Amino acid sequence: MKKIPKKKMQKMQNKIATNLIAATAFMILLGGPAAIAQTGGGAGSQGAAGQSPVGREAPVGHRQPRADQVPSEKNLSDPNNPANKEDLALDRKIKSICRGC
Repeated sequence: MKKIPKKKMQKMQNKIATNLIAATAFMILLGGPAAIAQTGGGAGSQGAAGQSPVGREAPVGHRQPRADQVPSEKNLSDPNNPANKEDLALDRKIKSICRGC
């Protein structure tokens, strides 16, 4: 095996160290904001009780409905309800189409 001259070895080590520092700085720049977002380090982060701050609700299609927003189950079996009449007529039509499923 051939011995590498000392001056060339130092150049290689300096280049490796420079590349390592550059790669580390790049990773910190890319990963820093994501880490802060996950830990909630910002001023508007959630409290200890897990309550969301005022004015920061999720869009309508992405949030969990509260109990007062869910319709009661009492109206589901009302035969006089027009929606239930339509559902019953549709069920009859589907039953004639669908065979044993």
